[in-house]
Amino acid sequence: MEKLTFSNTDTLVVNQSQIDALLPEAREAMAKVENGTGAGNDFLGWVNLPSEIPASLLEDIESTARKLQDKCEVVVCIGIGGSYLGAKAVIEALSDSFAAYRHEPKSTKVVFAGQNIGEDYLYELMGYLADKKFGIVVISKSGTTTEPAIAFRLLKNQLEERVGKEGAAERIVAITDEHKGALRQMATEEGYKTFVIADNVGGRFSVLTPVGLLPIAVAGYDIKALVEGAKAMQEATTSQDFATNPALLYAATRNALYRAGKKIEILVNYNPKLHYVGEWWKQLYGESEGKDGKGIFPAAVDNSTDLHSMGQWIQDGERTIFETVISVAAPQHEVLIPTDNDNLDGINFLAGKKVDQVNKMAELGTRIAHVDGKVPNLSITIPALREQYLGELIYFFEKACGISGYMLGVNPFNQPGVEDYKRNMFALLGKPGYEQQTAEIKKRLS
Repeated sequence: MEKLTFSNTDTLVVNQSQIDALLPEAREAMAKVENGTGAGNDFLGWVNLPSEIPASLLEDIESTARKLQDKCEVVVCIGIGGSYLGAKAVIEALSDSFAAYRHEPKSTKVVFAGQNIGEDYLYELMGYLADKKFGIVVISKSGTTTEPAIAFRLLKNQLEERVGKEGAAERIVAITDEHKGALRQMATEEGYKTFVIADNVGGRFSVLTPVGLLPIAVAGYDIKALVEGAKAMQEATTSQDFATNPALLYAATRNALYRAGKKIEILVNYNPKLHYVGEWWKQLYGESEGKDGKGIFPAAVDNSTDLHSMGQWIQDGERTIFETVISVAAPQHEVLIPTDNDNLDGINFLAGKKVDQVNKMAELGTRIAHVDGKVPNLSITIPALREQYLGELIYFFEKACGISGYMLGVNPFNQPGVEDYKRNMFALLGKPGYEQQTAEIKKRLS
């Protein structure tokens, strides 16, 4: 099987010997990840997950997906953050870009809710579902997170009005805590099929649990191949050397760049199907590393589209950035550029070439230009957009994130800052128990 490859392309501000000097530190950080000796070690259940997922669990997930497919034209996946981004990333990467506009009654579409509090979004979603046979996969450890709780209450009511409580129970799957929480209680009382969110796997590391695997399976993709790819990368990232462990090298290189003043990392793709991989990656690294006044700021662009907007800033703006480019070696399809007798557009020099050849030269030309503009470039290549390679990519980024966070000197597995907006929101909404905060915040706003 082809492996994900990594190359460190002209980092400019740090040389290879400087990166090599960080090898002992990177090894120490990796040992904390693998042995559970660092801060946040109660959230390391994802580390050996690919090799430890029981075959029976995968079979159960696939069986549940088939039952939902049999009953539903549409399945709404309700969750926020890591409870939806991983599944969304994989589904979008593997899907036909125009699937939403095609009428394919035999395929079950997966749509998402609970990732925002958009009233128009929810109204339009409910309108879309009005004449559809639909089901729900609701993902929440507690069942009380505001965004998914609102979406689930609305859609559960809509589904029950359509098919009754018993019918709804056959079309709702809850992925939640094993023993406690509002959603666990509701699932038990209503008789929903359930899967467990393990206590030792945080949301942003949960793609390879039922949180990500069930929606991906419902969408019709091969979760066993996804897990096998992750398993291969798990094995590939146990090496103690940069030459054979891409996660170790990536973590060390980005920390070397950060210490040299490169505070912003831009994840770049040249395939529009990878847009949500960038969104998932932003959450993974932003939530893991952005704390204690530290952290590389994660951004993402879709090229060549963003070369006509963000490209100007990247080329000539403040030199506090570096880029990590994800390249897809082979597209799924072939399209040749035709000859035009009038050649008014002036592109006959491209006639007979595949569109992807032009795209690859845009990618290479941009990387050369950005390096010339003093933007360090890293490169990650995957052979194709298939489940096994996406599994490799997901695990690669997860493992590197844990190592990089420990090298940065933070706990990569908590997210204390996420709670701040919730406290203010609850106080402003007058939630019981927040009376003191409500008074304090009203005084600030008066």
